[in-house]
Amino acid sequence: MDQEQKGKNGQIPFPEDNYTHNIRKLGERKLDRRGFMKMMVGAAGVFAVSTLPWGTIAFNELTGIKKKSYEAKKIADVSALKVGDAIEFSYPGEHDSALLVRLGQNEYKAYQNACTHLKCPVFWSKEDGELLCPCHHGMFDVHTGKPIAGPPKRPLPEVLLKTENGAVYATGVKRYET
Repeated sequence: MDQEQKGKNGQIPFPEDNYTHNIRKLGERKLDRRGFMKMMVGAAGVFAVSTLPWGTIAFNELTGIKKKSYEAKKIADVSALKVGDAIEFSYPGEHDSALLVRLGQNEYKAYQNACTHLKCPVFWSKEDGELLCPCHHGMFDVHTGKPIAGPPKRPLPEVLLKTENGAVYATGVKRYET
């Protein structure tokens, strides 16, 4: 044997019965393909389990299993709003803009006024009797909130109303239905 193969004391460190004897050394990580795959499957499992709570919340939101409850909010006095006029208000949150239109003596409609196409503001056109989105010329029917022209495909979310003691109140938001 060569002098290079022998250790300090002249002995071969371990028997050479194959050519892979030098793969395992002290302090070396023992991660082979099988170990790597086990680690990756375990990491994927941890990721999947950690996202379950968020997936459940999203599922409940999208399917409407849990009904949201909103506080009633006074929008305007009936006497302050003439037939054909509209007023802008915030509902259900402080930053959720909405639009109330008085269509008749006892007929009111309210919608969140963010266009369902690209969230541009929607305005009331008293002359045309339509809700208009100036960004892409979208138009919505004031009685149903459904789009009648332009790129929007979904109706505006309707704000539920009640009239009580000479005032109009917002009581909730109707969920979008396909």
